[in-house]
Amino acid sequence: MVDIIGRKRDGLEQTPEEISFLVQGIVHGSIPDYQLAAWCMAVYFQGMTPREARDLAVKMAASGDQVDLSPLAGVKIDKHSTGGVGDKTSLVVAPLVAAAGIPVCKMSGRGLGHTGGTIDKLEAIPGFRTEMSLAALFDQVRAVGIGLVGQTGNLVPADKQLYALRDVTGTVASIPLIATSIMSKKLAGGADGFVLDVKVGDGAFLKTKAEAEELGQLMVAIGKNAGRKTIAVLSAMDQPLGKAIGNALEVKEAIATLRGEGPPDLEELSLALGAQMLILAGAEQETSAAQARLKKLIANGEGLQVFTRWLAAQGGDPQVVEDLSLLPTAPIVTQVQSSKRGYVGAWHTEALGLTSMRLGAGRAQKGDPIDHGVGLVIEKKIGDWVETGDIIAQVYARSQAEAAVAVDEVLAEVELTPTPPPVLPLVIGYII
Repeated sequence: MVDIIGRKRDGLEQTPEEISFLVQGIVHGSIPDYQLAAWCMAVYFQGMTPREARDLAVKMAASGDQVDLSPLAGVKIDKHSTGGVGDKTSLVVAPLVAAAGIPVCKMSGRGLGHTGGTIDKLEAIPGFRTEMSLAALFDQVRAVGIGLVGQTGNLVPADKQLYALRDVTGTVASIPLIATSIMSKKLAGGADGFVLDVKVGDGAFLKTKAEAEELGQLMVAIGKNAGRKTIAVLSAMDQPLGKAIGNALEVKEAIATLRGEGPPDLEELSLALGAQMLILAGAEQETSAAQARLKKLIANGEGLQVFTRWLAAQGGDPQVVEDLSLLPTAPIVTQVQSSKRGYVGAWHTEALGLTSMRLGAGRAQKGDPIDHGVGLVIEKKIGDWVETGDIIAQVYARSQAEAAVAVDEVLAEVELTPTPPPVLPLVIGYII
């Protein structure tokens, strides 16, 4: 291990045998934490080649359970987001893609910090089960075209151990270690291809376009080098996606989007991601045709029908689609009124996510309880004009005291300017 650390410290490429030795040592506990920490820091400064990253992701994927999706007919495409604020695209994209005839069999995670998790959002639906056996999951996908569950306990144990160490050694921000962590879980999930939504901006883990491009390029290289069809979509996270931040609030917004009544930005990104899933699955050749097909599935209600059948199949109450009041609702709803006038120049998006977390919609540490009814609804987007007294947001809280704190925080998290700011594209680009 000393030799492996030294080679990486000096900028040399690790051999496949060295990567294998490293992962085996992580899993079996034969490499001390201090040596793994030294190796992580060497990677932080020296980086990894695409081949090294592929080898590390593949070996970590093989360190625990691996899902075999071959019993399911068709091409299985997974979608992953690097995390943001108000990102509920999976709730829209998954049923639309399933309605287009592409099987969706997906494992998702929970939220932590300012980012929300798809599993947490689904659990806001009364009765919805996010745990089931693989056999039951496959049966459901065959019957209704879609199934989404939480990650298994023994999925990629090497990554779990390595991440815990990175978290306390200042190496979380290493692009190669982020890429291999994400892609090891994707590879273990067994899909034939991946559409990766790489967020960039204030509410994203990566704040600059250059960082997001580097991560996207490396993840695409890992996927392709591992024999999987892979594409990355760079999308802006300089403001919350849609309006809703918080679990039940985001479910309501996803249902509205499947009705064709959702926020334009949420529909735009959902169509962009869904179109790439159709293309990777071979169902369409061109982005414009794929998006038109998905729009039709919104317009004719087939996407919403699949969503409803999906809820019922996993124990959720399908009546929530027609009666949103069946979803959890916070007892206190307070309006945030602007104290001045101007154009919305910026939202401090990560701070908004943290405000929602403190209200109870997220967790500061793994295992923290979630309140599915609380959160924020942001009523003004960047570039909108605001008059003094206009409602810029709504706070959904458990108490008046928590609501009052959140109102003050939201007012501090918006910047108003005398002139309209430049409007940046939501979909920044594609990495193929």
